[in-house]
Amino acid sequence: MPAQHFDILIQAPREQVWTTMLQSPTYEQWTSVFCEGSRFEGSWDAGQTIRFFGPDGNGMVSEIAEYRLAEFVSIRHLGFIANGQDDTTSDAVRAWAPCFENYSFSDESGGTRLRVALDAFGGYEDMMARLWPPALDKLKRLCEDKN
Repeated sequence: MPAQHFDILIQAPREQVWTTMLQSPTYEQWTSVFCEGSRFEGSWDAGQTIRFFGPDGNGMVSEIAEYRLAEFVSIRHLGFIANGQDDTTSDAVRAWAPCFENYSFSDESGGTRLRVALDAFGGYEDMMARLWPPALDKLKRLCEDKN
């Protein structure tokens, strides 16, 4: 699977960027760029299941592959959620699962460099290339407005 990479420098401490990115209600604010009404259920702790939903209740079922506080988180996407059911075994899902979405946080120039690396699959490459930059800009504004 091809990988896509995005990054941004945010003038805020790593811990603040981490919390703003991964905690409610700011998670829902910056991810609204992808889908208004996005939300998650579950834990960001390593080995835990986490589900990402759109407003219609459909989404993705995933697992946190790795978690290092304010440094790195790796999401292993395992399948889709449709009509309240996890699908991790269909041919459509097995064509791409698992795939990964990784966030790295590092100190840089008095702020935080956030790097996003994700596996591109299923024709979503163009959409991700179009939506990640404005999503990161929105996250940046949320973080820097807190300073």
